[in-house]
Order: sequence, then C-alpha cells, then structure tokens
Amino acid sequence: MTNHSHAISFAQRALGILALIMFSSPVSAQTGLQGWLKKTGATLDSMAISGIDHNYIEVPEQPWKILMRGNISQTTVSMKTEGVFLNEKYATDTRMVPKPSQEIGFWAGYRGIGMEYTMNVGGDKGNHLAFSVAERAYAINVRMRSFESSNPDIDIDSRLVTEADKAEMEKLRLMDPIHVNTTFADGYYFFNNRRFSYAAAYDQSVIQKRSVGAPMVGAMYHYTHINYAAASNGSMIHLMHGVGRVKQWQGSVGAGYAYNWVPARGLLVSVMAMPMLTFVNKLKAYNFDTTIPEMMDEPMFWNADIPSDEWDKWYYENIHIAPSGHQTHNSGVSIGFDGRVSVAYNFGRYFLNVNGQFNDIRYHHNETKGYLNDWFVNGSIGIRL
Repeated sequence: MTNHSHAISFAQRALGILALIMFSSPVSAQTGLQGWLKKTGATLDSMAISGIDHNYIEVPEQPWKILMRGNISQTTVSMKTEGVFLNEKYATDTRMVPKPSQEIGFWAGYRGIGMEYTMNVGGDKGNHLAFSVAERAYAINVRMRSFESSNPDIDIDSRLVTEADKAEMEKLRLMDPIHVNTTFADGYYFFNNRRFSYAAAYDQSVIQKRSVGAPMVGAMYHYTHINYAAASNGSMIHLMHGVGRVKQWQGSVGAGYAYNWVPARGLLVSVMAMPMLTFVNKLKAYNFDTTIPEMMDEPMFWNADIPSDEWDKWYYENIHIAPSGHQTHNSGVSIGFDGRVSVAYNFGRYFLNVNGQFNDIRYHHNETKGYLNDWFVNGSIGIRL
C-alpha cells in the first residue's frame, strides 16, 4: 500500500470512528459497540505514541478535546475580461470582496481526529464546516465554505465609462447576489515526524517540547462554484462574454518546510510554507444569451432624460437570460502557494491557539482570467478530557 492510499484509508476510518463515538446511543453501546469503541480507542492511543521521540513530543493522557472557536475568514474572487463594446475596447475587473465573515462554533475530537462547525455572527453571510485528521506523519484537512455578495467591486477601464459612472458603480447593490461555494482538501507528509509534530501546532492533541523543523510534501484539491446567473445580472453576464456560472477544479502538489519553535515551556510558534504546482486546472463555463443586444436597439436604452426609477423599471421588465450551453477548458499548469501559521500555549489540561492559512488560486478561460484568494484565522480555547 502506498503512503497516499494509507493516508486516505486512515482518514476514512478515523472519521467513521469519530462519528460512531459522537453519535452512538447508550442502547447501542450496551450491545457490544462500547467494547469495540474501547478497543478502537486503545489502537488510536497506541498510534499517538508509536515511533515518536519523547524528548521532543509529549502525549497527554487525556484523549478527548473540546474547543470553543472563533473564526474570521474571507474568500476574494476576481474575474477579469476584455472586449469591444460600441466599437470601443474595454477591460473589466469584477471583484467579489465580501466583508470578512465572523463566526463562532466548536471543534471536538479524539486524539488527532476532529470535526469543526462555525456559525456566522457578523460580516457577509456564510458558513464553515471542516474535518481534520492528524497522524504522526500525516495531516489531512477538508473544509467547506459558502457565501454570497450583493456588492461586487466592478472596475471598468474604457473611454465609454466616465468618473461619474464609476462612482455610481461603487454604490451598486445586486438584486440577486453572487453565490460562491468552495471546498478545500489538503494533505501533508512530514519527513522528520519522530520529532516534529503538526498536531502540536494545529490541533493540540500532542505537545511540542523542543524546537525542530521538518521538510514536507503536500497535495491539495480545490473546487469553486461561482453563480450569478440571474436575469437581473444580465449586464454583467453580457460584459463577461455570456458567462454566468463558473465551476473550477484544481489538483496541486508541492514541497516545502515547516518549523516548530518552542521559546518557552508550553509555548509553540509554528510556520509552514509550501509553493505548489497546479497540474489539474479544469474550468467549466456556463454560457447564457441575454436580451442586451436587442435592448440596445431601443431608444429607451439611451434616454438619459428620464428618471432613474422609470429607466430601471423598463430595464428589469425587458432583461432576460437563457442558457446557451457550456464549455470545459483546462487552464494548464500554474503556480500557487499554501502557507500556515500557528501560535499555541498549553497550561495543564487547557490550551489556547491562534492559527491561520492562506491560499492563492489562479485560472483563465478564453478572454476571462482571475484568481481566488482564501484565508482564515482561528482563535480557540480548549480543554482535554
């Protein structure tokens, strides 16, 4: 069995075990499941201490962890395109920059296996669900986030657009928001895993006692769905050459370095940096026809003397979109980056942790290109049970 398949099977087994532990009823526990869970727990306990150098890593006796977690996160999407409108060239950069989402929730798990859920309490609407597995040599994380933006930042560079027009676009509020869903799955392998612990920095299932670094390799899967296919967004779809929905898949591999610095007993500062080569960069663009060309032939479209509310009423009564097929395009090889930082402090059964991650994703499709920057910062206080 390869290291990769071992990591995947371990993750599947571990998440299944956690689900059974957390959701099994007392009745089912009395029928023999309790004994099986105890044996499984003993196996996980043994795996937690197997092969480590205890001069560098301490394994707490308490296997369970519960964390109260606050989360600040943001996913910024940019879509750039250029073309010709009324015999004039234009270039547009549509950026979806939602207010940083402020969330609160929990993380719960056994040893290095856990699940996180946070609810939105501020910023733009969104939610966040994550699963994680941290073995001695491996770490696997899956997180899913969704949000919407009604106030995109649209920057159009053209002689057709005046400074007054740009000022008006800054006030733009979409009737139908742009919806964005993202999924990230990443996995890491650490070579100096007898002495270096990812788990000490990012889920506190063990404690790093002495400073040490480790070369690492990793892989990442990323999926994004951007959807603004509504009739009220017909002008945006027209400027984006008919594209109203975009789905993107990426597969990346990389190599980097991680370092755990222990400046004082119980205190840990961890930094990970990994450039990544994206070898799968698939984009599916859904096209839509709009009634914009026909509306431009109407005198009403160019009438600047009528009140705005009257023009808007005419516009929204006449703007329509219709699906016109889709295209799949491979953007080719690109370079990305995955970086993490964590600060943890352990005192007895309790611990504090602040950690963050940043990802930079690039793509292009015909005249359209763009990027997705995703970052989050978690702050937690936890107890071992």
